[in-house]
Amino acid sequence: MNLAEKLDRIVARAEELRAGLNEAFSGDAYARASKELSDIEPVVARIGELRAAERALAEAEAMLADPEMHDLAEAEMRELKPRVPALEQEIRLALLPKDEADERAAILEIRPAAGGDEATLFAAELFAMYQRYADSRGWRTEILEYADTGLGGIKEGIAEITGRGVFARLKYESGVHRVQRVPQTESQGRIHTSTVTVAVLPEAEEVDVQVDEGDLRVDVYRASGAGGQHVNKTESAVRITHLPTGIAVAMQEEKSQHKNRAKAMKILRARLYEQQRASLHATRAADRRAQVGTGDRSERIRTYNFPQGRVSDHRIDLTLYKIDRVMLGELDEFIDALTAEDEAARLAAME
Repeated sequence: MNLAEKLDRIVARAEELRAGLNEAFSGDAYARASKELSDIEPVVARIGELRAAERALAEAEAMLADPEMHDLAEAEMRELKPRVPALEQEIRLALLPKDEADERAAILEIRPAAGGDEATLFAAELFAMYQRYADSRGWRTEILEYADTGLGGIKEGIAEITGRGVFARLKYESGVHRVQRVPQTESQGRIHTSTVTVAVLPEAEEVDVQVDEGDLRVDVYRASGAGGQHVNKTESAVRITHLPTGIAVAMQEEKSQHKNRAKAMKILRARLYEQQRASLHATRAADRRAQVGTGDRSERIRTYNFPQGRVSDHRIDLTLYKIDRVMLGELDEFIDALTAEDEAARLAAME
């Protein structure tokens, strides 16, 4: 089916839904039809603009034969010729299947991988970078877990980021982030390479993931601070293990066992939901290669080279020589390019 046929079907479907809403539908059928119409109406409006532009272009071409109208026709054609393909591209993008998680809040998890103390320091810097990015977009960040080393680094950082379209913007950040620089403790001036893992999970509601209490093992223990010293004498820390999957979440940020359990359950639901999404995505995408990477935490996605002042995203071969600005949270150039690359890949898969 070519694009014109697809658009005809969408317009016909919109007309069918409007007629049904006016006359036939009621109850659940009315609600479903209303939602479907609401979803496709922006596309129908764009189709109307495209058809109007196509008609105007045809009229301008016909006017070229009239000497008195020739210059006016050429001026109109110069304006309309780029407008038609631009509208077609907008419509194609609008027709791409939506990721239902895009508008959700996200759980951000950051952990040092290879590189010892230097990895823990960079993990803390990345955590701060994403906080700054969230602030720049007017999102709210709540720290769920922040296990510092006492030396400026972190062993783990987990945050909930809420706002409009959070997951859509941050989902490409999952993977291994590599840093290359001379550590402050390096007396010979040698460049060290360290890595940090980043995971971005869409936040899950209780209705998304049904968790049977019988599938959980809950352990409580005393929270400990940097270096292992106890920071309180009560068993406020909680570790929840989902027995069917083996996924475990430990939480000790709060002094209240109840609050730690609630935060741990939020993270557990997000991990279970992402596991379901990953399985579904693998099934849907079995016949095509993801152009911007899998988002898997084992995949190296970006390198931050401090001596050269550059940040390179390996999935799209984009290098920016403004590492200071990036670390201050200026990530939109990378995220916009990754989004465009993903859209292009999905458009190609639809052809």
